[in-house]
Amino acid sequence: MLTGLNHLTLSVRGLARSVAFYRDTLGLHLHARWDRGAYLSAGDLWLCLSLDGQGTAALASPAYTHYAFSISTEDFAAFAARLRAAGVPEWQQNRSADDSLYFLDPDGHQLEAHAGSLAQRLAACRAAPYQDMVFED
Repeated sequence: MLTGLNHLTLSVRGLARSVAFYRDTLGLHLHARWDRGAYLSAGDLWLCLSLDGQGTAALASPAYTHYAFSISTEDFAAFAARLRAAGVPEWQQNRSADDSLYFLDPDGHQLEAHAGSLAQRLAACRAAPYQDMVFED
């Protein structure tokens, strides 16, 4: 049985640019880099950046597909302000009860900084369920 997200690999067009974005702008920890990639982490999340060999990395993931990073409620406002001041583009406005910032990396990957947990989201949904929502537990 699967137990969680093991790692996330993102195809990038510019390795140095992407390492700088994830390390310097988002604050991930850089563990290693090589000519075609880099390993970083955010808490327990292992992130691999892999240089796109074809030069065809998509500018954005399809539709609502995105990758969410956890952030504390206390750190959210300063983090959002830092990204906005750096001119990081946002791809969606937050419509959820939790603090979320939806933004793009330099290659157009849709990312999110999310303050909140699944337990908190389920509690909010139990209080105000989405249309036709069914709870299994």
